[in-house]
Amino acid sequence: MDEETRMVKLVSKEGDKHELPISIAKMSKLVAITVEEDEDDDDADVREIPLPNVRNEVLVKVIDFCKHHQEEPMTAITTPLKSSKIESLVQPWYAEFCNVDKTLLFELVTAANFMDIKPLLDLTCLAVAVLIKGKSAQELRAIFNIANELTPEEDAVVKAS
Repeated sequence: MDEETRMVKLVSKEGDKHELPISIAKMSKLVAITVEEDEDDDDADVREIPLPNVRNEVLVKVIDFCKHHQEEPMTAITTPLKSSKIESLVQPWYAEFCNVDKTLLFELVTAANFMDIKPLLDLTCLAVAVLIKGKSAQELRAIFNIANELTPEEDAVVKAS
């Protein structure tokens, strides 16, 4: 069987299973390595790959990204960034893909890193960079849910320097 017809099931943290061609799933180096290790087993069963760190909602988005990326590869993100608008840095579909709440965006970054999908990691990190560009320390603490552990006096000293 070739990679276009061979299938794999990705299993989310909640146990939801998503069957897709190995050719698409192998965008993830984690999946590619797992599939290569199993190529000695020449059985016809569809391989299940558990992804215990990836919620189902996030996995659905990851799979959408991988499918679309095969049809329309994302243009390379050049640095330094020439704009602070994601729409002018990547194709429209990819810009819209990142138009999610920040919690989901951060989970996509984590999933892309865990599954080792470089184009998705690049895109989601770009979206985070655009999100935080030009923000104050207080705004960044709110975005990343970081407590301000400085006393008001220490904060004043930091701002003065």
